[in-house]
Amino acid sequence: MAQNTVEQDTMKKTPVTLLGIGAMGTALARTWLATGHPLTVWNRTPARAAALAAEGAAVADSAAEAVAANPLVVVCLLDDASVGEALAGTDLTGKDLVNLTTSTPAQARARDEWARARGARYLDGGIMAVPPMIGVPEAGGYVFYSGSHDLFERHRPTLAVPAGTRYVGEDAGFAALHDVALLSAMYGMFAGAAHAFALIRKEDIDPTSLAPLLADWLVAMAPAVHQTAGQLRSGDYTQGVVSTLAMQVAGTPTFLSTAEQQGVSPELLTPYFRLMRRRLAEGSGDEDLTGVIDLLLR
Repeated sequence: MAQNTVEQDTMKKTPVTLLGIGAMGTALARTWLATGHPLTVWNRTPARAAALAAEGAAVADSAAEAVAANPLVVVCLLDDASVGEALAGTDLTGKDLVNLTTSTPAQARARDEWARARGARYLDGGIMAVPPMIGVPEAGGYVFYSGSHDLFERHRPTLAVPAGTRYVGEDAGFAALHDVALLSAMYGMFAGAAHAFALIRKEDIDPTSLAPLLADWLVAMAPAVHQTAGQLRSGDYTQGVVSTLAMQVAGTPTFLSTAEQQGVSPELLTPYFRLMRRRLAEGSGDEDLTGVIDLLLR
């Protein structure tokens, strides 16, 4: 009886085809398998599929065979060029194509048109997680989705199995844009943290003692993005300002002098400081730092 129940539950689950079983693809595959979704996988290097086959996945000999196996086709490959190569010559007529491959907004929009021209419905995704977070709800990972809202709603329960879902619009490029925007902010944070650790590197200061202070400080500063967003929406960059642009520019020599004294290159700080000075030169000293954003627009 128990076996019959499991088989009935499996039959109710949406079958999934997954192209690409690298680290992220394998994590996605295992979460679908663990929750009873029939899964067909394909990978350019067939040997990688052996472990998933042992866990219940069907292994296709070609991408075309994998695509033919199920209406829902999820792609998680190296880059957009890999997607084009893998899907070349496959019959996408009537398929629901969900592309989780990291790409640019322009590539996502072009891939949307490419898929629709071949008779497929298209949804683009940007994964905000690393493989160990997949299938672990408490880890907080999620995926941005953009493109057909109807397609997203149709497959949302299945797509939500590996990680949370956040739909960001009908424009197929929006998932990639949100993905890159958040990751760009992350790298900016890493750059600041790298400079901070470099400043103490030659001193008798344990970096593990600075780390919690640094983490707490970054968390305390993070809510400032809400004020920045509000100023961008209103167009009033002086709204709610605590430390004016003029005040902050006046303080930048201290940071540069400290770096020089500590034998640390200021190259991670100087581009931003240069933009701050440019904005101040335009007579915007009473503003927040928000005006720097406008200088970045070409």
